[in-house]
Amino acid sequence: MRLRNGMWLPIEGKRVEYAEDVYTITEQPSGRALSLLCPTKHVRSRGDTLNLPTVTIDIEAVFDGVLSVEVTHWSGAVSRGPHFELFPEGKPQGDASISVSDKGTTLTSGSVSATIHPDQHNFDIRFHATDGSKQLTSLLNRSVGFVYSPFPSSPVQLDDMRQFKTYIFTQTTLSVGETVHGLGERFGAFNKVGQSVILRNNDGGTSSEQAYKNVPFWLSSRNYGLYIDTPDEIELEVGSERLCRVQTSVKGQRLKWYLIYGTSPKEVLYKYTTLTGRAGRVPSWSFGLWLSTSFTTSYDEKTVNSFLEGMAARDISVEVFHYDCFWLKAFHWCDFLFDPDFFPDPKGMIARLTSSGLTKKVCVWTNPYLGQASPVFTMAAEKGYLLKRQNGDIWQTDLWQAGMGLVDFTNPEATRWFVSCMESLFDAGVSAIKTDFGERIPVDDVAWFDKTVDPSRMRNYYSFIYNKTVYEALQKRYGKSEAVLFARASTAGCQRFPLQWGGDCESTAEAMAESLRGGLSLGLCGFSFWSVDIGGFEGYPSPWIYKRWVAFGLLTSHSRLHGSNSYRVPWTIDNDDQGDHSCTKTLARWTALKARLMPYLYAQAAEAIAGGLPLSVRAMCLEFPEDPTSWYLDRQFMLGSRLLVAPVFEESGEVEFYLPRGNWTNFFTGEVRVGPGWRKETHNFDTLPLYVRENTVLVMGKEGERRTVYDYLEDVEVRLYHTTAGAKAELVDSEGNERGTLQIDEDNLVIGKELLCGNPKIQVISG
Repeated sequence: MRLRNGMWLPIEGKRVEYAEDVYTITEQPSGRALSLLCPTKHVRSRGDTLNLPTVTIDIEAVFDGVLSVEVTHWSGAVSRGPHFELFPEGKPQGDASISVSDKGTTLTSGSVSATIHPDQHNFDIRFHATDGSKQLTSLLNRSVGFVYSPFPSSPVQLDDMRQFKTYIFTQTTLSVGETVHGLGERFGAFNKVGQSVILRNNDGGTSSEQAYKNVPFWLSSRNYGLYIDTPDEIELEVGSERLCRVQTSVKGQRLKWYLIYGTSPKEVLYKYTTLTGRAGRVPSWSFGLWLSTSFTTSYDEKTVNSFLEGMAARDISVEVFHYDCFWLKAFHWCDFLFDPDFFPDPKGMIARLTSSGLTKKVCVWTNPYLGQASPVFTMAAEKGYLLKRQNGDIWQTDLWQAGMGLVDFTNPEATRWFVSCMESLFDAGVSAIKTDFGERIPVDDVAWFDKTVDPSRMRNYYSFIYNKTVYEALQKRYGKSEAVLFARASTAGCQRFPLQWGGDCESTAEAMAESLRGGLSLGLCGFSFWSVDIGGFEGYPSPWIYKRWVAFGLLTSHSRLHGSNSYRVPWTIDNDDQGDHSCTKTLARWTALKARLMPYLYAQAAEAIAGGLPLSVRAMCLEFPEDPTSWYLDRQFMLGSRLLVAPVFEESGEVEFYLPRGNWTNFFTGEVRVGPGWRKETHNFDTLPLYVRENTVLVMGKEGERRTVYDYLEDVEVRLYHTTAGAKAELVDSEGNERGTLQIDEDNLVIGKELLCGNPKIQVISG
């Protein structure tokens, strides 16, 4: 939201009140907080205190390295829900202190402090490392306040607030060269400086400024993050109005955010996910290839069998088969009933499918809507399971499904009914759920079952309760670590319910790059697992696009073939070409490579969960924060902490990528390149720039492995890349249990070989 017309003029139609003084500073009884009373003009006499709005700024030490800042205009405004669930694993303790010196009043929370300038007329709040080593950001002159829209000509008009909207804002300073990242799955430029961003969940595809996953958290290249504690719509001007500030504004009378400091961006993410939660562990089978029916295609049991038999005949293992929308009867979405005309025996069909060995698991598509053509709609409406309008009508729309209603998850009975629908699917043999949609949640003329919630806050928050409901139902049936979603809509905290995929992208190289940028941004918001529609969702991918996307998609944490109105089995893309670089051969190679990487991937997944980090796609700045270039790289990523991946976006196979400082070994050829520096290479379809970081002990499955679930300690291949004493690799089994550590000693020998079984192969690749 713009507040100024350039540097000097106010914007037309709005009245902006800025906090000008810090009139009083009050220490709270807890000894962990300060309350600042801030008039909106300089108070130099008693008369100046009359007819004068104030803003209250409460700063609290939360835990080590974390401060909260809450700005309030009128404290009597009701604080309506819903509210994000914070500290799901418990709140850590931390030391706090308050001191006063000639530099001002300082509140310290472990490694981070806030200092308020001693001159009340100099509005200046500095956030800095406690040891004085780093200035983080500040709230300076005219950086905190509230806005009336439209402009009231007299304070008397504000007796009736129905005619006015109020917004609270803060403007934190941006330093020279500082970059800003995150804010959910954003498909535009990786560095958000210069962008206006609205955090409002929308179904807008990947080629727009809208996002399915809006997360009110951003990460700075100066080793701090800022989490805005509201699910409401948030408007940010990231160096786009005041070029040296990040402005955050929300509708209402209060705004609260947390400033999170760490010595590295990894530490910032760890503390952020301490606030909002970390990903649950996902089963090893979910890392294998998922094959979909695609969206509007026509299929039945015979079609499904032909797909899976064709994949098996071509030596391509499919771990999960996914039934998209049309397992349901047209116009009935989503009443959770298989269309009897195409699937008369769903339980038997799924049993036949999984017992055949053609796939391990079955996933089905769902959404939280209900078309009125289904008899289930009438039942749900009568029982109050659907969202209503303010006059008591069921809220309905013809967008997507004719006359559809929306499940009201603020109604406990509706939630229990929805869970019972999930359980009926589990009874039929379904093991995973695609929780699609949940973005276009109405905010006007609606009445939720829970009267305490603010409809405007439900638009983003709905994705949290929707995904949580389904994820916990899966956990209850299959076990805590066997639950896995394929979710599209998300917000803060949804990383607890893995996994998420990138939404509707076109079948182009540009859309592949858009998707990667979205995944990188989401990963910097604590989401450990991510996937993408291989080949693109919209359109008909050409063979070269499909093959380039296969290489990219099989090196993300989770890999799914899915499209809109065309199938994604490889032989339909290139007329079943039999050549060595056909779509089929390409898919088989990359699927097999991912299977071989599972001992590494599953161990890295555990580390990612523990640290609140993305497994893949991991932004380069998380591993190389001291390299300024890493904060701008959005066409490459890290797969875990040891492997660098640069997808190819050109039909010719040409690709340019950046290697940070150190020795990097080409995974395929063993050639060593030394960074830092940019490189250009040309690749066919069986390779891409996949480089192994120096000092890596890489544990892989044996040559020829095609499965995703196997014994990760038997007959493995252990590769040593420029290793020195102390280099190590954690070992886990396919259930995620820790089995020990392989470590390099002073003589460059591997300690812990006895943990391996069968005929392990250890080789020095470079060193």
